[in-house]
Amino acid sequence: MNAFKSNIYKYLGGTCQYLIPLYQRTYSWEREQCARLWSDIVNLHTTQREGHFVGSIVRIDEDSAAGSTLAMIIDGQQRLTTLTLLLVALRDYAATHSDCGVNPNKITDTLLLNQYETGNAKYKLLLTQSDRDALIKKIEDAPISDTLKSRVLDNYGFFSGQIGKGEIAPSDLYDAIGKLQIVDIVLDRQYDDPQAIFESLNSTGMDLKDSDLIRNHLLMGLDSATQTDVYNNIWRPTELLFDYEHQSELLDNFFRDYLTMKLGRIPRKNEVYKEFRAYHNGSGLTIRDLCQDIYSFAKHYSDMYFVRSGDAVLKSLYGDMKAIRMEVAYPFLLKVHDDCDKGLITIEELREILRLCVSYVLRRAVCDIPTNSLNKTFATMKNDIRQFDYLNSVKAFFILLDSYKEFPNDKRFLDTFLTRDIYHMNRCGYILGRLENWDNKSAVNAEKLTIEHIIPQNPHLSADWVSALGSDWEEIQKKYLHTIGNLTLTAYNSEMSDSPFADKLTMDGGFQQSALRLNKYVVTQTTWGEPQVNERAAQLGEVAKKAWPYPTLTEAELAPYRKQDDIAPEYTLESYQYLNAFNRMLFEKLNTRILNLGTYVKREFKKLYIAYKADTNFVDVVIQNSRLRLAINMKFADVIDPKGICKDITGLGRWGNGDVEIGLDSLDMLEDVMEIIEQAFRLQDVE
Repeated sequence: MNAFKSNIYKYLGGTCQYLIPLYQRTYSWEREQCARLWSDIVNLHTTQREGHFVGSIVRIDEDSAAGSTLAMIIDGQQRLTTLTLLLVALRDYAATHSDCGVNPNKITDTLLLNQYETGNAKYKLLLTQSDRDALIKKIEDAPISDTLKSRVLDNYGFFSGQIGKGEIAPSDLYDAIGKLQIVDIVLDRQYDDPQAIFESLNSTGMDLKDSDLIRNHLLMGLDSATQTDVYNNIWRPTELLFDYEHQSELLDNFFRDYLTMKLGRIPRKNEVYKEFRAYHNGSGLTIRDLCQDIYSFAKHYSDMYFVRSGDAVLKSLYGDMKAIRMEVAYPFLLKVHDDCDKGLITIEELREILRLCVSYVLRRAVCDIPTNSLNKTFATMKNDIRQFDYLNSVKAFFILLDSYKEFPNDKRFLDTFLTRDIYHMNRCGYILGRLENWDNKSAVNAEKLTIEHIIPQNPHLSADWVSALGSDWEEIQKKYLHTIGNLTLTAYNSEMSDSPFADKLTMDGGFQQSALRLNKYVVTQTTWGEPQVNERAAQLGEVAKKAWPYPTLTEAELAPYRKQDDIAPEYTLESYQYLNAFNRMLFEKLNTRILNLGTYVKREFKKLYIAYKADTNFVDVVIQNSRLRLAINMKFADVIDPKGICKDITGLGRWGNGDVEIGLDSLDMLEDVMEIIEQAFRLQDVE
C-alpha cells in the first residue's frame, strides 16, 4: 500500500481512468452531503485557508494494453463522483457565462475526458451501469430522458442551483476546488486484501447499507468476466425490482427478512451482514446460485410490497397486506411463495394461507392485542409446517396459538368488532372498503371515498337528530358514534355534514342514490338510532367473519398437532399438597403483581409448580409449607440484587427454570422480590 498527498486537479489531470467496480454501491450521496461539501468549499474561500482535507481515495491500478492506467476505485467513489458533478456544473455555467473567468473547455479536456481515448475509455470517471449513462450524458451535454432516475442528476441540479445563486464567484469556486486535498492510496494486489480494506474504510462516514456490503461480499471475489455476468444478469435485475427512491432501505429490509426465513430466527439489525456471511459460508451454494436464489425471493418480496401479480386474487391479497402494513409476515410468506413455486402447494392453497395471515393480523388489530410478538410468530412459523399436510398444519398453528399470540376466534372478534371505536383505527378505511368489496365482482375503489358518520360527530346535534335518538341522545351518540354500525363510505361527506337522516337519504348523492352495498340496509330505514346501528353492525359483523375468516379444522384434523401439554391433566392451585392459608395468601398477592406486569403474561399450573410466561417462562413458583420458592429464569451473574435475596442454583436439580432462586416467606419481601422478577420479565423476547 502506497499513499500520496494530492488534490482533485492533480488526481484527475493525468491519463488515468477511474472505474467504479460493479460490486460497489450506486452513487448514493444525497443533498445533505452535497450541501456540506459546498459549505466547506465556500468557507475555504472566505477564510482564505490554503487547503481543506476531504478524505482518501483508495484504488488498485491495472495497466491497460495501450499503456494508460485503469484504476479500480475501492473507496472514495462518493467524493470523487460528487466533485466531478460539481466540475460539470461549473463548466456548464461557464459555457453560458463567458465573462465568469472560468474556461469550460479546460475543465472538459483536462478533468472530465481523456481526449485521446475513444468509447468509454475517454471518460476520466466511469460509474457502475445504473449511474454511468446519467454521468456520461451530463459530461456530453446530451439530452436526458425524463424517465431516467439517478442521484447523479439530482446532485448536478443542486450544484447548478448553488452556482447560479452567486454566493461565490465562479473563478473563486474553481480556485477553491483546487485547494481540496485528498490522500491517494494505491493498493498492491499481491500484498493487500481489497475486501478487508474496503470494509474497514467504510466503517466510518456515510455508512454502507447491508445490501451494499452483501453485494461487495458476493461480487468482489469473482473474476472479471464472471463478475460482469452475475452483476448484469442476476444482481442488477434484483436491484431493479425495488423502487429507485428507497432502493437501499428496501433491499436492507429484504435481506433481513430473507435471512429470517432461511434461519428461522430474526437477525439483529446491526448484524445482518455478519449473519449473511455466516449463512453463505454454510449454505454450500456457489455465488451464482446464491445470487439466483436471492433474486427468486426478491421477486416474491417486491411483488408483495409493490402489489404486483398477474393473478387477480393474489394482487388483491397483496393490496390487503399493504393496507394493514403486514410486512412483519414477509419472512414466512417468502417461504410459502417459494414452496408454491416448487409445487408443494397449489396456487389456491397459497391464496388461502395469505388470506389467513391477513385475517390473523386484522383480527388482532381489531381486538387491540399488542403487535410486538408478531415478528417472532411469523419468523418461527415455518418450523411448524408439515409438507405432507401443508395447509392444515398452517391452520393448526394458528388455531393453537394462545396468550398474547392468539388468533381471535369469531366470538372474541365480533364482541370487539361490533362495539369498539373503528373510526380512529388507522385501518378504518381499509375495513370499510373490504366490507364493501367482499364477494363483489364489481369492486369499488374505496380510496376515492371518505368515511361518513351517519349519526353526526357534532356534539351539538340538531333538533331532528335529538328527536330521532331520544332523551338519551348524548349517551347514544357517544356510545355508537365511531362504531362500525354508524360508519359508511361516501363521495358526498361535506354535503351530508350534520344533515338530518331523511336529508342524507334523499339529497343529491345521498344514500338512496348510492350503489354501495355498505348502504344496502341504510336505504331501507326511515329513521336512524340505536336499534338501527345495532342491526346494521350485526349484519356487517357477519360479512366481517367471512372477509377475515378464522381457520377451521375438525377435531380429528387438529388432534395430531396438539402438543402433549395441551391434552395433559389440568391443574389448579388446589392441586398442590402443601397449600395452606399462609402460603395461599402469599401466592395471591404475588400472583396479582406478576399478572399486572403485562396483558400478555400467561400463568400455567403445572404438576409441580406454577409457571409465568411472556415469550418463555420468566418465573416459576413452587408451593412449600412455610414459603414460596421462586425460580427466576436468569443467569445468576446477570441479576442485580442489592438486598442479597437471591441464591445461585446453577447446575443444581430444582423444579423450575433458571439459575436464580428466591424464598418468599413474608409480605415484607414482596417489593424486593418483584424487583428481581421484573428483571427476568424485561429479558423476555416479545419484540
